[in-house]
Amino acid sequence: MSRISIAAVMFAFCISALAGPLIIPFLRRLKCGQTVRDDGPAAHLKKSGTPTMGGILILFSAVMSAAVFLEEYPKIAPILFLTIGFGFVGLMDDYIKVVCKRSMGLTPWQKLFGQLAVTGIFAWYLIRYTDVSLAMKVPFVPDRYLDFGMWNIPILFFIVLGTVNGTNFTDGLDGLAGSVTLMVAVFFSVVAIGTAGGIEPVTCAVAGALLGFLLFNVHPAEVFMGDTGSLALGGFVAGCAYMLQMPLFIAIVGAVYLAEVASVILQVGYYKVSGGKRIFRMAPLHHHFELCGWSETKVTAVFTIITALMCLIALAGI
Repeated sequence: MSRISIAAVMFAFCISALAGPLIIPFLRRLKCGQTVRDDGPAAHLKKSGTPTMGGILILFSAVMSAAVFLEEYPKIAPILFLTIGFGFVGLMDDYIKVVCKRSMGLTPWQKLFGQLAVTGIFAWYLIRYTDVSLAMKVPFVPDRYLDFGMWNIPILFFIVLGTVNGTNFTDGLDGLAGSVTLMVAVFFSVVAIGTAGGIEPVTCAVAGALLGFLLFNVHPAEVFMGDTGSLALGGFVAGCAYMLQMPLFIAIVGAVYLAEVASVILQVGYYKVSGGKRIFRMAPLHHHFELCGWSETKVTAVFTIITALMCLIALAGI
């Protein structure tokens, strides 16, 4: 592991760990308390009022750490843009919900427009200002890439938006989205360092930022990341995958994200088709396991272990 990678991890961790005790009280003063769903698991009702928008902590520490290496590692620029761009969309949604007291936050169309705009700028920059191909490496098939030609851009939109919203659905338990994404960040760090991919400062910075954030987000959480953090992390994952030409690997390392978003789609679809019946006790998937009797910490631990194992499988498929 290079000195730069170690420095990025340590710098981001220190910023996150030291800034937490300053930012969390500030969020409390803003009255950024989380509103818990009445129809959710009963154990979550005690979380009501816990400060949210803690994703600011992740964004600030990761960006501050990675930006130091921007001149030497220009490939991290698109990833930082995608991370900050989606983080900003999430911040606006959180701010409207918890500070302006509009429970809906951004309307679905406003949120979709913001996500499409960020993704579109990322795609434009990737094509115009980088030499990164949109052809995608095929897992477990050496030197094999898929290139869909004119369909590469629509596929990019689908993968980026799917990853971002899958990460968002995963954020529902103390430490869950942070722990799962930490494993994914470590995976991309290993790949970037091993292949000289040129993005290791940002992957290591996000890993360090998440380590610091988890000090305050593990059960019982002192702060939640909110959409600010979950959308930003989704943008980070999608950005790293595209800069390494590995978007197909998201289905492996992001298996938890995929399962979470699939559970919501299946639940809503089946509910409408069957006239009120459900497949899961509750969606997203982590709530189903809670209602089956698993503790919050067990769900987080199991999902994180699954992600770690899937990351190892993905490493074998490179």
